[in-house]
Amino acid sequence: MELLNTLVEKGLRRELPTREEALAVLATSDDDLLDVVAAAGRVRRKWFGRRVKLNYLVNLKSGLCPEDCSYCSQRLGSKAEILKYTWLKPEEASRAAAAGVAGGAKRVCLVASGRGPTDRDVDRVSETISAIKEQNEGVEVCACLGLLTDGQAGRLREAGADAYNHNLNTSEATYGDICTTHDFGDRVETVKQAQAAGMSACSGLIAGMGESDADLVDVVFALRELDPDSVPVNFLIPFEGTPLAKEWNLTPQRALRILAMTRFVCPDVEVRLAGGREVHLRSMQPLALHLVNSLFLGDYLTSEGQAGKDDLAMIADAGFEVEGTDTTTLPEHRVPGGTCGDGGCGDGGAGGCHGAAEVPEQAAASGDAPSDEVRRGLVAVRRRGAGTELPPNA
Repeated sequence: MELLNTLVEKGLRRELPTREEALAVLATSDDDLLDVVAAAGRVRRKWFGRRVKLNYLVNLKSGLCPEDCSYCSQRLGSKAEILKYTWLKPEEASRAAAAGVAGGAKRVCLVASGRGPTDRDVDRVSETISAIKEQNEGVEVCACLGLLTDGQAGRLREAGADAYNHNLNTSEATYGDICTTHDFGDRVETVKQAQAAGMSACSGLIAGMGESDADLVDVVFALRELDPDSVPVNFLIPFEGTPLAKEWNLTPQRALRILAMTRFVCPDVEVRLAGGREVHLRSMQPLALHLVNSLFLGDYLTSEGQAGKDDLAMIADAGFEVEGTDTTTLPEHRVPGGTCGDGGCGDGGAGGCHGAAEVPEQAAASGDAPSDEVRRGLVAVRRRGAGTELPPNA
């Protein structure tokens, strides 16, 4: 397929595809799916070999959020029966993080619900970062605390935060459909603050909220322009008790096409398989490893993932290897001090959170899909790990 040959050549040169090419990836048929995966896999292997970076989430404060993000089980007015607790103590968070590190995680992601941190919250998280780094040599720490105000990013960086996560989630044009308490521009500004403070930016999207193909391309192109080092791709987990509980728009095939499109647009960036992979990719998760070079190990913020040992077995069985702390994740040209030739470093010049709208284009898959009832059975609210007396899943 000429389209795929063109996209591979551009990806190997770090050149931005056209919007038409990105849309064409999402419009490919199921008959062409393995060709799409193989093509995007060539780009993935060029920049990341067969390495898979593991990340581990620690939910520092669960529920009770004043924001109204429609996708989120922790939102204002959510009736989802999730764990609710206030800030973990630094030693509690450090113990939770240690479980993930022991399971092979290279990065610990510290997440707290809320619009954004107070200065006291930044102090709490700073203490937690210190506790984690004292006990886990070489571990990366990413903070995800919501919208930042002036000076907070710098304080987190001084405390030892390596990265900051704040997802764009969906296109600017449709952002108001999923949230009214802040806007797309607020999110962009927080990512820029993190970058200006010297932290590695982590920003991604959520697919499956009723968006169109054009919306997906728009948000991925916006991410490319913003130039984060990490792009998590989440698939909506339709929690009962949230406005998007009935949004079951994804198939494994569509999820793979979305990941492939993201890889073509962001060829040399850490593309991370994030929340919802077990629910929507199901038995096709191993194929996604040919597209992404990073994933979350074990459980998520308010939902349970597959067993950590099963994640590790899946990676090994698919012929990939877990990336060690002695390995630099990003290609040399994206590392500070590395060389960056013409064509980009993801600058666009060459080219921790989740109303209903139209059903996505190309959403239907051939064959019979599992019923909504079967898929709902895959959504398990987290009842272990942080905030409980039970050991975490790592």
